[in-house]
Amino acid sequence: MAARPPQGDTEEPESIEFGIAALDERLDRAGVRFPATSEELVASMGNTQVPYDAAGNTLDLAEVLHELPEEEFETERDLLNRLHPIFEDRRRSGAGSLLGRVRSILPF
Repeated sequence: MAARPPQGDTEEPESIEFGIAALDERLDRAGVRFPATSEELVASMGNTQVPYDAAGNTLDLAEVLHELPEEEFETERDLLNRLHPIFEDRRRSGAGSLLGRVRSILPF
């Protein structure tokens, strides 16, 4: 017996944003203006937990900004380019662990 297709559902399925894509959306919603300092970014964002993988694991933006030698970012693109390697490294290191592999298999 087959399942019935959704009736009248014309919406696209929700996508999961993580890493700099998730941060980009949050920056837009917070109305951050550039140039901006690390302190201004954290103050304007409120909750600074940003997911770095599809499983929902997060990094604290304030802690990640402390890892960077820069304190001020001229543009949003500049900020995202500097943060991208950190988010990507964390995503890769989590995916290689046993727990990360199990999470990638499970549907939740």
